[in-house]
Amino acid sequence: MISRRPLMLGALAAPLAVHDVHAQAARTLRVIPQANLTSLDPIWTTAVVTRNHGFLVYDALTAEDSRGTVRPQMVEGWQISDDRRSWTFTLREGLRFHDNEPVRSQDCIASIRRWSTRETFGQIVGTAIDEMRALDDRRFEIKLKRPFPLLALALGRAQGPAFIMPERLASTDSATQVRDATGSGPFRFLADQWNPGQRAVWARFDGYRPRQEQPDGLAGGKHARVERVEWTVISDAATAASAMTQNEQDYWEYPLHDLLPLLRRSRDVVVEQRLLFGTYGCLRFNHLHPPFNNVGIRRAVAMAVDQRDYLRAVAGDDPNGWATCEGVFTCGTPMETEEGSEILKTRNLDRARAALREAGYNNERVVLITPSDYPQINALGLVTHDLLRRIGMNVELVATDWGTLVQRRNSREPPDRGGWNIFHTTATGDALALPPVHLFLRANGQSAWFGWPDDPEIERMRLAFLDAEDEAAQQALARQLNAQAMKSLPYVPLGYYWQPSAWNRRVTGVFRTPATVFWNIGKNA
Repeated sequence: MISRRPLMLGALAAPLAVHDVHAQAARTLRVIPQANLTSLDPIWTTAVVTRNHGFLVYDALTAEDSRGTVRPQMVEGWQISDDRRSWTFTLREGLRFHDNEPVRSQDCIASIRRWSTRETFGQIVGTAIDEMRALDDRRFEIKLKRPFPLLALALGRAQGPAFIMPERLASTDSATQVRDATGSGPFRFLADQWNPGQRAVWARFDGYRPRQEQPDGLAGGKHARVERVEWTVISDAATAASAMTQNEQDYWEYPLHDLLPLLRRSRDVVVEQRLLFGTYGCLRFNHLHPPFNNVGIRRAVAMAVDQRDYLRAVAGDDPNGWATCEGVFTCGTPMETEEGSEILKTRNLDRARAALREAGYNNERVVLITPSDYPQINALGLVTHDLLRRIGMNVELVATDWGTLVQRRNSREPPDRGGWNIFHTTATGDALALPPVHLFLRANGQSAWFGWPDDPEIERMRLAFLDAEDEAAQQALARQLNAQAMKSLPYVPLGYYWQPSAWNRRVTGVFRTPATVFWNIGKNA
């Protein structure tokens, strides 16, 4: 969910300086972000903090509203051929990048191509694309090998949109970070004021042309209501809470649950659930190296997991603050199922120890990396650290900052050469609701998300889901997918909790969204 004055000016100078400070504060939204921003490339990394940066500086062709309906964003609209294998998109007039160059069809094609080699749903789109070509500077065509009705959703979904970059940047290989944050969104990134670990700053882009519709989720008009957005990294939660209650910061994205009562007692602070979905925990194994290249050892760990321990560690004992969800799909959605999830209901340390011995665990060292500056995810890591030690595993806990963890989890090297065995992360429920978009469920080996699970049966069923004739057929596949995931365990689900945000009462225009965005938010003096 942050000058020295000539003596001759005498007493008149101070009021002017104070006025300037207050005026600048009213024009600046001061934010405590959920984590440190270390990468500027939302295609290269799935880190939510980088995606939030992406929503400031980039725009997407389509967008989801609060009901999940796909709507035009950068485009006026699209036309689909009778055989449903050709989509023609038309860009809105007057779109420009932050370097004042026009947004062209060629930029969109290059951006889609890069996104489709990296992002989970994008990879599936990539297999369906036959050809992309520019018809002119504002119109381009995507020809498909087969009908793909979810194309518009894929391009603009909340968790991994095809952010549009200039062609010169989008031509970069997706395995290489883009370090130039030139986009066409409502804010431009001020690279000269970026100090990773401390501060990041964005300024209003006066060349942005918002849509005229009312904002709704991530769709509609995106108006920059403040001149600047400043993120200040405050890793100590108590210090962050003090900054909020003392009016030194305006918005805290992910306040620590233990401090919510303190914040609610402040008459200057609003505490509300802004995100539309719960936050789901994930225990991620590295499938490339011992011991978790052994499915028996992964299953032994799953037998010991009790989701309630993890959720209490993050969100406390409030029964309305969290809930178990012992399946891979978002609870409360049509694909929810616990088919085959008995292993997550074991919750037995003795059985886990026995399974560990039977699987041939030989005291291999387990490197568990956890972010000391990200309290919610760090809490998940500490519970796992204790759990693994209690079932007899040789665990090394490596505490680092979130930015370093995000970089390290890319490493495929063995743990003793800078790699890892386990890390934890979270995702909002909309990212786990359907098989094609489910990041943690992807199991295509070297092309999978960090951890690189390899399960051809999961991949077969994911693709079959796209061709399912109706919801009943989709639900049948979801049940089969859940059962298979519980056999091979690409990851261990840890349930979900509700993550409120906090903001000063001077902040205006805050609205419910599936992701933390800062357009349409203003601030009274």
